[in-house]
Amino acid sequence: MAAPATLSLRPCATLAPSRSALPAARFASSSRPAPSLSISCPPRRFKSLRRALAVGSDQQATAASSVKEEKPRTYYFLVANAKFMLDDEEHFQEQLQEKLRLYEERSMEQDFWLVIEPKFLDKFPNITKRLKRPAVALVSTDRNWIRFMKLRLDRVLAEQFDAETLEEALASNPAELNFDKPDKWTAPYPKYESGWWEAFLPPKSSNGTA
Repeated sequence: MAAPATLSLRPCATLAPSRSALPAARFASSSRPAPSLSISCPPRRFKSLRRALAVGSDQQATAASSVKEEKPRTYYFLVANAKFMLDDEEHFQEQLQEKLRLYEERSMEQDFWLVIEPKFLDKFPNITKRLKRPAVALVSTDRNWIRFMKLRLDRVLAEQFDAETLEEALASNPAELNFDKPDKWTAPYPKYESGWWEAFLPPKSSNGTA
């Protein structure tokens, strides 16, 4: 007779607790927003900072302006003997008068002058040896206008130089101008009076008196 079957029960494995049973903190999202950090500065510090920046900007602007003022300026000139420039070339006076009138209408500062026996000619021996004396130069800071006048006057020499001040650029040597009146004047208009160029001489200049 067969032995009766026996049934043995082993201890069951402990079931894992349900997801809902675990603490909710374990399954919370790791991307929790970081706490915000606010920094406040007293208003006085901002005012002091703005004031310091403003002072620094003003100092930089002043320094840049000083450097700019100290930089030499370039002057352009045409030169010929005084007889040609002031007595023979009739259209020269008209062109200068027209340019001066335009500047006055537009309230523009004059940037061209006539200089009789300019001292800067000592820097140009190649020019002085070709000149009859006394000489007269048309000086300006406007390069394009000097080029234009070179084409109009034709028989003049052109060059340029640098000077620290306007007084240095327009310095002149004493000279006396005397032009003989022509025996016969055939033009339909009267000849310009001697001394017309005085309106274009540098400020406080005593040269150019006929």
